[in-house]
Amino acid sequence: MMVRLNPTSGSARTAVRAAVYGLAFATLAPMAPAQAQNLPLIRDTEIENLLNDYSRPIFHAAGLGSGRIKVRIIQNDAFNAFVLDGRNVFIHTGTLMQAQTPNEVIGVIAHESGHITGGHMAALRARVAKDQTRALLAQILGIGLLVAGGVAGGGAGNDLGGAGQGILYGGNEIVMRSLLAERRQQESAADQAGLTFLNATKQSGRGMLATFERFAQQEYISDAQKDAWARSHPLSSDRLARLRQLVESSPYYPAKDPPQLQLRHDLMRAKLSGYLERPQTVFNRYPKTDQTLPARYARAIARFFEGGPGALEAALADVDGLLREQPNNPYFWEVKGDLLMRAGKTREAIPPLRQAIKLQPDATLIMVQLASALQAESSPSATAESTALLRRSLTDDENSRAYRLLANNFYKEGKRPQADAMIAQAYFIEGDLKQAQLFAKRAQSQLRAGSPEWLKNDDIINYKPET
Repeated sequence: MMVRLNPTSGSARTAVRAAVYGLAFATLAPMAPAQAQNLPLIRDTEIENLLNDYSRPIFHAAGLGSGRIKVRIIQNDAFNAFVLDGRNVFIHTGTLMQAQTPNEVIGVIAHESGHITGGHMAALRARVAKDQTRALLAQILGIGLLVAGGVAGGGAGNDLGGAGQGILYGGNEIVMRSLLAERRQQESAADQAGLTFLNATKQSGRGMLATFERFAQQEYISDAQKDAWARSHPLSSDRLARLRQLVESSPYYPAKDPPQLQLRHDLMRAKLSGYLERPQTVFNRYPKTDQTLPARYARAIARFFEGGPGALEAALADVDGLLREQPNNPYFWEVKGDLLMRAGKTREAIPPLRQAIKLQPDATLIMVQLASALQAESSPSATAESTALLRRSLTDDENSRAYRLLANNFYKEGKRPQADAMIAQAYFIEGDLKQAQLFAKRAQSQLRAGSPEWLKNDDIINYKPET
């Protein structure tokens, strides 16, 4: 696993360019799917499946269709979530780790779904279209930079926050007040829509209320100290009171998360802690006295990253203990394979990864992990199996790593044009259009005209980003 806890870009600058819903200025120029990957996204089967289970009923109640909206995970410690368009909801790892119950995350997803159904990003674009003056654009960029400071984190975020304030105070106050008033109305509308979706799915709004109450106290502190969520979701006392009244009057207010869902939530938090936090932090958060499944999960992963003699053996012993308790948990098998691969024991990682796929046949990311392990075998049969797994994974889930691994297999087989075509696809998904077009032109000149590979490369060559 965590395996693909690999950010496609760790750059604070790219995160800033995405901004947050509040006034996400990047949406003024609609982003191509490839460009959206410039955010520091992470991938993990266990976490994505859980978030899909959280969001599916909400999206259905919101009329957003099946599979139309993706929940994407951004590696960032801040509590935040946002939308950039009508196709994605972005959630920080900080949100997932700080939310103590599934209902809190579900409440966040419901609120962001309210922004999508309300067409709030489209409203922002229409607002800008009415006034193309530099002053209004500067005002919007000013807010965007203030919001993005919380996304970027660190010194870069603080510097940009300061720049945003400079633009904000130097612009047209009347226009800005009007824009902020509209923004507050949209936030309130998203609250009410989100609660409607929760009621329709017979879920409590308690989690949504807990989130807003947590950040209500930040309304009166400086922007530099506010959490990203508080910056991008302005909260007045009237709005909080109205939200509390609506939540507490719902017949589903007392509803609680099922124990099994809570366990999956706790395992997710433990996994994130094990992979993202320093080992000592993990051991402090999950001391040896805590013998719950999530605590042991976190410690097993952290033990590996602690390093030193015997670290791998100790981590594997802990994972084996988890497997004795839950032998049919595909994610425990996945973690075992991942730790072995990280330790350079690629061949030993193949059996546990095979078992993970046997238990979770549609796990495309685990297919990619197994395909990578098989490449170490360097035999024609292993290469053929690796290629089959990668092609199968790309049917349902295009990702650049799979394309790059597929390119490696084609290079081994002497299929240079096909390999170049795969590299072009990888660069396109990653948002590097220049390199994508370079490899696409190289591949297309040697591919059969009109073939599926030729057509895909032709699309890349002729792609022009919107401005």
